[in-house]
Amino acid sequence: MRRLDRREETAGQGHIPYPGRVRHGGVRQVAPVFQNDWAELLADEFQQPYYQALRAFLIEEYRRYTVYPDMYDIFNALHYTSYADTKVVILGQDPYHGPGQAHGLCFSVKPGVPPPPSLQNIFKELHDDIGCPIPDHGCLEHWARQGVLLLNTVLTVRRGQANSHRGKGWERFTDRIIELLNQRERPLVFILWGRNAQEKKAMIDTGRHLVIESAHPSPYSAHAGFFGSRPFSRANAFLQQIGVEPIDWAIPPIRVARRA
Repeated sequence: MRRLDRREETAGQGHIPYPGRVRHGGVRQVAPVFQNDWAELLADEFQQPYYQALRAFLIEEYRRYTVYPDMYDIFNALHYTSYADTKVVILGQDPYHGPGQAHGLCFSVKPGVPPPPSLQNIFKELHDDIGCPIPDHGCLEHWARQGVLLLNTVLTVRRGQANSHRGKGWERFTDRIIELLNQRERPLVFILWGRNAQEKKAMIDTGRHLVIESAHPSPYSAHAGFFGSRPFSRANAFLQQIGVEPIDWAIPPIRVARRA
């Protein structure tokens, strides 16, 4: 077996998320995966046998295949949006499986990458719903930093093979995240697009939280109930009703540095 490079050696130590070991004052301590409140909330999950098996699977997958997103981006949704700051949850399925697209936020792509068809339809509905201009890129970090948790239910995928990491343990992990969010005293908005996301409705207290359901924004289903569903204005109306600052859904353009 070949020797692992540095990135593979650190897989699972904050990258393929798993608490690493650090020395502090001569004492070995656990280094948290997250630098926000998710660290404490999810600490026990990393010790569960299912997660140990998932971690072993992922290390082997990243060694042998091209896997998306980059291991350093797997948990960007939780890095960008803390538990306490979450206002809206948008559930996706698994990451984009094309080169350079996925970066840990569901439906989002990196700046400079053309928005996939589902994201184009999301932008069309955003424009039709609240009049936001169609963005010139597909990066949704602006939403994530305001409290929109962009969470896939499966967090990794093998290149070119949709659903290839389904059933390996991610669903149990992300179900725990949904359970924790459902326990929040302050109400949230859950946006569930498509049948896969809507299966999670049973985990949500609909008497406290707002659940917005519609067809998936995929070109195959967008005309079957996604277009015209007005998720963005409905989410903001609910947030304002409970006294929470609404989301600025308008995505700023990419700023191109001027040449001197």
